[in-house]
Amino acid sequence: MLLVVGLGNPGAGYAGNRHNIGFMAVDALVRRHSFGPWRNKFQAELAEGMVAGVKVYALKPLTYMNESGRAVAACAGFYKISVNGLLVFHDDLDLQPGKLRIKAGGGHGGHNGLRSLDAHLGSRDYRRVRLGIGHPGDKERVHGHVLSDFAKADGAWLTPMIDALAEQFPLLVRGDDSGFMNRVALALQPPKQKDD
Repeated sequence: MLLVVGLGNPGAGYAGNRHNIGFMAVDALVRRHSFGPWRNKFQAELAEGMVAGVKVYALKPLTYMNESGRAVAACAGFYKISVNGLLVFHDDLDLQPGKLRIKAGGGHGGHNGLRSLDAHLGSRDYRRVRLGIGHPGDKERVHGHVLSDFAKADGAWLTPMIDALAEQFPLLVRGDDSGFMNRVALALQPPKQKDD
């Protein structure tokens, strides 16, 4: 079993925010792999599906970012899913837009959603898919940056990245993190010019 969590804030007003790229990613993979319908449970939206022969639960906490851990801990406890079976998609200021990295464990880096998960799970050993949104360049502008919508121009990298990570998600389910990163990176490369 695998519990896949997208971090974000609930409600239409936050839907296009950079901070909600985790929700966007999980929505895309639920659509791509024909999960069942979303339902409200554990102060979250929950959907179930089978991917690469593995039962996968997708979770979007409705507690707002800084209380995400409450919903995740409740769901993981109910289904008896250990931190090793947890995969979290979240925005990352330290990565350029359109870049992604996977890591297991580590600190929260000031991310309130991860801080809440660490507190409620009592562990930092879960896998994270860090989705780059770039840094505004000034610490004072970070709050406004993450809580503002992606610019229209961001669609040039955002849509292909979300599509590619949904398409390649079975590799993550099988534990092939490097294969997943390689396939997504290839999908985001500009097409090669053909010689005449």
